[in-house]
Amino acid sequence: MGEVKRANGTIAIQSETVMADIVDTHKDAAPPAESAERRPLPRWAITTISVCAALALWEIFGRNINPIFGSYPSAIAAAFWELLISGQLGTALSSSLQPFVAGYGLAIVVGVPLGLVIGRFRIAEAALGIYVTAGYAMPLVALVPLLMLWLGLGFAVKVAVVFLMSLFPIVINTWLGVTAVPKTLIEVGKSFVASDLVILRRIILPATLPYIMAGIRLAVGRAVVAMVIAEFFTTISGLGAVIINSANNFDTATMFVPIIILMVMAIGLNSLIGVVERWVAPWQAEISGRDRE
Repeated sequence: MGEVKRANGTIAIQSETVMADIVDTHKDAAPPAESAERRPLPRWAITTISVCAALALWEIFGRNINPIFGSYPSAIAAAFWELLISGQLGTALSSSLQPFVAGYGLAIVVGVPLGLVIGRFRIAEAALGIYVTAGYAMPLVALVPLLMLWLGLGFAVKVAVVFLMSLFPIVINTWLGVTAVPKTLIEVGKSFVASDLVILRRIILPATLPYIMAGIRLAVGRAVVAMVIAEFFTTISGLGAVIINSANNFDTATMFVPIIILMVMAIGLNSLIGVVERWVAPWQAEISGRDRE
């Protein structure tokens, strides 16, 4: 019996030693587990790597293409510098931005209140909703000749083209945002005897802000396209004139300069709208988890 007790005691001591070794092993293995939870690569770094890789591939393969049919980044950069120092680029950009800012700004000023009214009031939705839906689906480029007859070939027709092509995405997104507001929020406002105007301004508008900003983002691309279309169909001026003249002269590198400028402008405006959205609706970033990125 004594031997059994000694054996049991030896087994107990050995088991305790093994358990202690396992605990120590887990303690030693804990730091690698914590180090494995590293912060992901920032979004701007991923974007930078992607753009640099695309430019490098374009530069390599673009040099093997006939200059009449294509170009490459270094040649486009040289053409950009020539347009810049000659003053032609600044004049063209200023001429294009004026109708763009006027038409796009007017679309925001008109589109947001119109979408709020259509989405909030049943009579307005029944009376105006069909026109908004039809206008969004209609190829608005077909109206450019008619607008030219009404407004001429100058600044006003360009503003009208930009306004019409960027208005409907804003109206529709705002309209859908109003219809997506939970009914319980509106009922709470009514229980406090709030008027329709107060409910629209204090409850519906804040809840609809993400939809409004999404519509404004979508309208940026349409407004940029409308700006170039207006310059093609009406008085040939601005960046559209640079594109047409360089294409007629088979100067592909120069033709790419305004195209890339338009792309960069659209990206910059989208980023600016994102900053404004985080400022006016900071809770949206917290809900979606984008504040951790």
